[in-house]
Amino acid sequence: MMKPIKVGLLGIGTVGGGTYTVLKRNQEEITRRAGRGIVVSMIADRDLDRARSFADSDVVVTDNAQDVVSNPEIDIIVELIGGTTIAKDLILGAIAQGKHVVTANKALLANHGTEIFAAAREKGVIVAFEAAVAGGIPIIKALRESLTANRIEWIAGIINGTANFILSEMREKSLPFAPVLEQAQKLGYAEADPTYDIEGIDAAHKITIMSAIAFGTPVQFDKAYIEGITKLTQEDISYAEELGYRIKLLGITRRAAKGIELRVHPALIPERRLIANVEGVMNAVVVKGDAVGATLYYGAGAGAEPTASSVIADLVDVTRMQTADPMHRVPTLSFQPDLLSDTPILSMKEVETACYLRLQVVDKPGVLAEITRILADCDISISAVVQKESVGEGDLVKVIMLTHKTAEKNTNAAIQKIEALPVVTGQVTRIRIEELND
Repeated sequence: MMKPIKVGLLGIGTVGGGTYTVLKRNQEEITRRAGRGIVVSMIADRDLDRARSFADSDVVVTDNAQDVVSNPEIDIIVELIGGTTIAKDLILGAIAQGKHVVTANKALLANHGTEIFAAAREKGVIVAFEAAVAGGIPIIKALRESLTANRIEWIAGIINGTANFILSEMREKSLPFAPVLEQAQKLGYAEADPTYDIEGIDAAHKITIMSAIAFGTPVQFDKAYIEGITKLTQEDISYAEELGYRIKLLGITRRAAKGIELRVHPALIPERRLIANVEGVMNAVVVKGDAVGATLYYGAGAGAEPTASSVIADLVDVTRMQTADPMHRVPTLSFQPDLLSDTPILSMKEVETACYLRLQVVDKPGVLAEITRILADCDISISAVVQKESVGEGDLVKVIMLTHKTAEKNTNAAIQKIEALPVVTGQVTRIRIEELND
C-alpha cells in the first residue's frame, strides 16, 4: 500500500471539525476505497484551542494558514475558511505550489471560479467543490459525471436551508416573517447577519455553479437575478396553499430559446410535486435531462457531518485521480475547458413565467374588467381569479389572479398600469409560479 496522502485543513469550524471527525472515524473504509490512507497532518485556525481539541498529537496546529499552503509535505489543501478575500489568496497560492484543492466555498467559486479553474488547469491540479453546493447531497458529481449523456434542460433547487426553514415555519404555524427569522437564529440555522440566506444570495452562488456545469458556460454570478424572501407574507403563503401551491425559495437555471435563465426568487410550486414537500432545513434539487427525465436529489444541505461527507468524497476522488494525466480527469465544469459555450444569460425581463398577483381594489362594478383589460393589452392571459372577502375600510376587496406564462417585461408593464388605477390601493404583490413539469 502506498504511503498516506497528506492533507492540510484550513479552518476547523463546523465543517472542518466534521471533516476531521469523519475522516478519523471511517479511516479504514476510506483507505480501502482510496487505495491509500488520507490523513490530516496540519490544521490552521485562528482559534488554536479549538484546533488542538480536535487534533491528534502528531498533527501540526498553527494560526497561520500560509504555513500550511507553503509546506512541501502537504499534498491537498482543504479550504473551509469561507469568504472571497483571504480564501482566494490561499487557494491560488496552493495551486501555484502545485497542490490540489478541496473547497466548500460557494461564494468564492461563483465570483472567481473562472480565474481559479484556469490557474488550476495551467498547473495540472484539481479543484474539487462538491461541498460548495447543497452540503451532503452529491449534486456536483451527478451533474458532472452521472448525467453526462444528457442535454440538461433545467435545474430547480431548494438550496438554502435557512430560507426553507423560515417558509416552512411560516406556513405550518401561520406566523409572520420576523419572529420566525428570530427563531431560526436562536436555533443556529440563521447567522446573526442572515442577509446571504434570506436575500437569496447564497442560493444564487449555488445555482450559478450548477448552471455552469449543466450548460458548459463560465460561472457568471453577476448575471443572476436575485430576490429573497423578506417581503413574503404569511397571507400569501396561505392563499397559495388554498390554490394548491407551496411557496419555496428556488434557484432556477433553464435552457431557453434565446439563452440561459439564471435566477433565484420565491415561487409557487404545485403541492403534489415532491420538491414542494421538502420542509425545514432540508435541501432538494430537481435536474431535468432530455434522456433521463426529471431526477431528484434530496438531503441535508448543511451541517458538520453531511458537508464533511462531500469534502471527504472529494478527497478520495483527488487521491485516486492525482496521478492521472490531467487530460483524462473529469473536467472541472464537465465540458472540456476549450469547448465552453458563450450562450448569454438572459436578463430577467426576457424570462417567461406564470404569476400569482394579489391586489386590493375598491369593491364596485367594472373594476375587474378594467384590470383584465390592462392584462390583455400587455399580452397576459388569466388562468384563475379569486375574490376574497371585503376588508371593511371603504369596502376594499382582495383579488388574487393567476396568469399564464408571459415575458416578465409584460408583467412588469401591467403591474405598473394596474397600480396607477384609482380603484387599486397599494402595491400589487407578484410571486412567480413554477409548475416544474415540462
